Amino acid sequence: MSFRFAFGRPPAVAAEAMVATSQPLATRAGLRLLERGGNAADAALAAAAVLCVTEPMSTGVGGDAFALVWHDGRVHALDAAGPSPRNADPAAPVEPLGPRSVTVPGAVGGWVELAERFGRLGLDACLAEAIDAAERGFAVGARAAASWAAAAGPSAMWPPTQVPPELMPPPAAGDLVRQPELAATLRAIARDGTDGFYAGSVAAAVCAASWLEEEDLAGYRAGWVEPLSTGYRGYEVVELPPPTQGVAALEALALLEGLSPDLANQVACAALALEDARAHVRDGADVTGLLAPEFLDRRRRERPRDLDEPPGGTVYLCAVDGDGMAVSFIQSLFGRFGAGLVAPGTGVVLQNRGACFAIQGGVVPGTRPYHTIIPGLLLRGGALVGPFGVMGGLIQAQAHLQLVSALVDDGLDPQAALDRARFRVEAGSVRLEEGLWGRAGELEQLGHHVVYDEDAFGFGGGQAIVVAGDALLGGSDPRKDGYAAGF
Repeated sequence: MSFRFAFGRPPAVAAEAMVATSQPLATRAGLRLLERGGNAADAALAAAAVLCVTEPMSTGVGGDAFALVWHDGRVHALDAAGPSPRNADPAAPVEPLGPRSVTVPGAVGGWVELAERFGRLGLDACLAEAIDAAERGFAVGARAAASWAAAAGPSAMWPPTQVPPELMPPPAAGDLVRQPELAATLRAIARDGTDGFYAGSVAAAVCAASWLEEEDLAGYRAGWVEPLSTGYRGYEVVELPPPTQGVAALEALALLEGLSPDLANQVACAALALEDARAHVRDGADVTGLLAPEFLDRRRRERPRDLDEPPGGTVYLCAVDGDGMAVSFIQSLFGRFGAGLVAPGTGVVLQNRGACFAIQGGVVPGTRPYHTIIPGLLLRGGALVGPFGVMGGLIQAQAHLQLVSALVDDGLDPQAALDRARFRVEAGSVRLEEGLWGRAGELEQLGHHVVYDEDAFGFGGGQAIVVAGDALLGGSDPRKDGYAAGF
């Protein structure tokens, strides 16, 4: 995946409502729900479900999800991440793949919560487009096909991934893929809600393929939590609390606010914040101290140590409706094709989020590990600016820093901000995307080891929608197949 900078696509423009996703069918699904009288929550759910079909290497009902919802002048934060088994052995080694890497899939519980609290049309209506795509088939996009194929090869961070047999061989761009077993599972969820996934035959199949027990699934509930936020040059940036690394994005921006937003400072702030997140982000942890002014002042004078975090496979989407509701939504299997397992007869690819227990030194039974996936929201003066997010494991908090700086410091529209080349701090080096290669000297003079990275997959893929007066401006990352659109 190589491409030139800048891409030159203008932002999408709409007067009333907009959806931005990484796959054309998902954007279309969200728009259809809006046209039928649904709101941003319905649109987000429809798009998320379709992405489970069209990007099965990155997301699915066997994964987790988080969301930020702007409604009636307030932010609501949805935590739909599942724990490790209650009976897990804490002395056992952390497994990056396979049955012991699986944690309780939280996404379906999150879908039900979002639909019941904020949706208009009901979960069954929201899943109809995904069921149709799974049954009738969909044509695989070029970037999705490349990611699908890459899942069958070795990873720089993990052992070679075994693509689930039910999803082999990797399709070429334009190939038609049908997933009838997944369609049946989605129908059960549409009909029975959480019981369609966390009980009965689907739950039994999930447990048969993993170390989870049926009691782990039956006892799961997604929940609403208090979001975290920080100020950045007159704006408010909102993220999810632990177990997500949302605080890393906030700390990086808070550190940058006291400095010039140049490339070297962005790299340093991102590295410091990621280091602190690794040390402090745990399920239920209080991380507000990382945003305290005296702590930030001290950290600006320090240098980060080496970082080494795993990559990830994720999808991000956002929607804004005519009433001003906005949904920032992210969903993931963690690694490409997650644990490399499919629950028999269901089409459900199971996540390997348990691999992230390595960050805290071992599995903690009944808790959630460190979570890389983070949806973002930007406010100003108590009003919505817009939802945003960038998928892709370690890059996410760093990319939130870069995207917000592009929007706020440089005044770019969301498409231009997403088009911009990115850096990624990783394992003692700074990896630069093609459009930043000419600036390597600025970082090398400061002692950074710079890597010229030709793999665009490692720099994520984002979506953003921004309120611009009476209109909406949208952007969709060219590193993915999707687009932003509205009416």
